[in-house]
Amino acid sequence: MLAVLAAALYAISTPVSKLMLLSVPPTMVAAFLYLGAGVGVGAMMLLRKKRHHASTEERLHRRDVPYAAAMVVLDIIAPILMMYGLKTCSAANTSLLNNFEIVATALIALLFFSEAVGRRLWIAIALVTVASILLSLDDGGIGEALTFSRGSLLVLGATVCWGLENNCTRQIADRDPMQIVTIKGFGSGLGALAIAFSIGEHLPQWRYLLILLLLGYVAYGLSIYFYTYAQRTIGAAKTSTYYALAPFIGALLSIVMLGEPITLMFVIATAIMAVGCWIAAK
Repeated sequence: MLAVLAAALYAISTPVSKLMLLSVPPTMVAAFLYLGAGVGVGAMMLLRKKRHHASTEERLHRRDVPYAAAMVVLDIIAPILMMYGLKTCSAANTSLLNNFEIVATALIALLFFSEAVGRRLWIAIALVTVASILLSLDDGGIGEALTFSRGSLLVLGATVCWGLENNCTRQIADRDPMQIVTIKGFGSGLGALAIAFSIGEHLPQWRYLLILLLLGYVAYGLSIYFYTYAQRTIGAAKTSTYYALAPFIGALLSIVMLGEPITLMFVIATAIMAVGCWIAAK
């Protein structure tokens, strides 16, 4: 249930971010989404302490620093790639391509962290990969030559980064989730903000800034908070499969909110991906 709730909260980020990109540069969007997560969850942690509620959560140890540092670096790279991809891709396609995170998370969990991947998950990985390829083709894959859109490749790159980040977070998932999210939010947000200034991007108007901070708190902060709890009991690969509901919700919201067209290739890819996600979640 926590994984599903995390998915529902994250789902709103793609269509709203697409709207924000009309007025705010991509790296700034990425930076303030994560800063919103850090500020919001950090405030929750301070409120918990102020009310003298003794936390039973275990805080990060020195041996956790490499995983936490990798987590922050990957969370700087991934959202920047995602926002640049989203700027040129449709929000609906981008939402569904987020499901490639299942593939990345599962394969990295297998290769580097010795987490078991069963036969059903291999079938799911194959189906999600096929659907992701279809969604990545320019012109829906119809034309003189089959070429991959640059935006889609950037989105897929972001999902690979998040797949590795999921496995790093899994190694410290039994630590205080509020502390983890606060470190992610401020570390990754400030890192992305430094990059934004270095490449000449400017701060957004205050109304866009407030929207991004609020969106970051809900869609990233609270979502990551619940996701971290879910990983404790069902593992990185399995949590990622339930979290796969988010792209479908995001695609639906994108079509409704932004009026994006529904192509035949999009319908075929959605059907294939839905079957793959259903198999993975069984």
